[in-house]
Amino acid sequence: MGVNIEENKSAVLAHRAGEIAAKIPGGNTLARSVEMMVAWGRANSLWPLLYGTSCCAIEMMSTGASRHDWARFGVEVARASARQADLIILAGTVVEKMGENLLTLYEQMPAPKYVIAMGSCAISGGPFYYDSYSVVKGADRLIPVDVFIPGCPPRPEALFYGIMQLQEKIKKEGREIPWEIGELVKSPCIDTFTKTKQDWAALEKEKDQEMAQAREQFKKENPDYKPAKPMRLKKEKLPSPARKKPAPKGISNWTLLQTLQEKFPEITVHDHPNASRKEVAELGLDYELDLVVPKAQYREVMQYLKDSKELGLEMLIQLTCVDWKEYFDIVVHLLSVERGHKLFLRCRVDKEDGPAIETISDLYPAADWHEREVYDMFGVRFANHPDMRRIYLRNNFPGHPLCKDFEDPSRVIVRPY
Repeated sequence: MGVNIEENKSAVLAHRAGEIAAKIPGGNTLARSVEMMVAWGRANSLWPLLYGTSCCAIEMMSTGASRHDWARFGVEVARASARQADLIILAGTVVEKMGENLLTLYEQMPAPKYVIAMGSCAISGGPFYYDSYSVVKGADRLIPVDVFIPGCPPRPEALFYGIMQLQEKIKKEGREIPWEIGELVKSPCIDTFTKTKQDWAALEKEKDQEMAQAREQFKKENPDYKPAKPMRLKKEKLPSPARKKPAPKGISNWTLLQTLQEKFPEITVHDHPNASRKEVAELGLDYELDLVVPKAQYREVMQYLKDSKELGLEMLIQLTCVDWKEYFDIVVHLLSVERGHKLFLRCRVDKEDGPAIETISDLYPAADWHEREVYDMFGVRFANHPDMRRIYLRNNFPGHPLCKDFEDPSRVIVRPY
């Protein structure tokens, strides 16, 4: 993916017009004066495209707000249409899925056009450089960047400085230095941390070798020398604050367990499979009951919890998945809005022959989106789901990135520490 645009015809015409003017007496002076005025006008009337994706966008908004006010620099008319803009300020993370959209916006902008990469995420992937399957390791791998503004996030003053640097660049453009599309970075991403660590270790080794003779000389001249030991401050003992017991909400854990086991005897408590009534009660009011449901009874249990007037768990808080390498756990978090009690349920799904389980999106409408997310990230299919397709990643994305066995060297640089 990258920029592929034909040569700018307007720049060619302007260059030929300058050549014609140069043949007329005083034409060079006239052409330079016109170029200088045009470049000055373009530099001080930049129209940025609204493109903020994460925390750097807050700093960009602050730059345009009353306290800082980037209108003083001619960057006032922020546009929502690429056809009316000549500057993109990439304020935030650029992910793979939005890469084509970003490229389309860039191609739709009339030339000459410019790009500012604001913040470490837009410059190099930022904190997502390692262990990330979706973040682009630098916007200059997709579109050419004119000015880089480091920081996480950079302050409005830094963005002002970046705009001023871009203005200086624009003012120099003309026949001698024409505007042209920059080059993209095509070099492969590398493990910069390990390389830096190795370089640092080599410098320290060289330093130790240089200092070895001085150390030996010092030991001979000061045989009784002992380095000073830092004083340790005495740790202050603070009284433990009295803990207030939370008020019980809704049905107790034991009542929930007893009611469910009467109808579904195979249900057990996670990590406490043979827990007695007393043991469940001793887990405390802070403990949310975590039950293990057999896969064959998963949908039936969910139907019962939704329809039961006694339990009344009518709200789905979360449906997610846990990869235990050998199998998946589908985890469901339910709430009784009226009474306040909550309940965790987990159901084991084997990985063999393609992991699959029944959908509960018709019982809990919120599960529609959650189940699609689990399918996208883990590959677990939900039978009879009305729209079982990816929700975040492209349809041709290889594999499911939150699985423990996911590997993709072309996208993911594994953290070396």
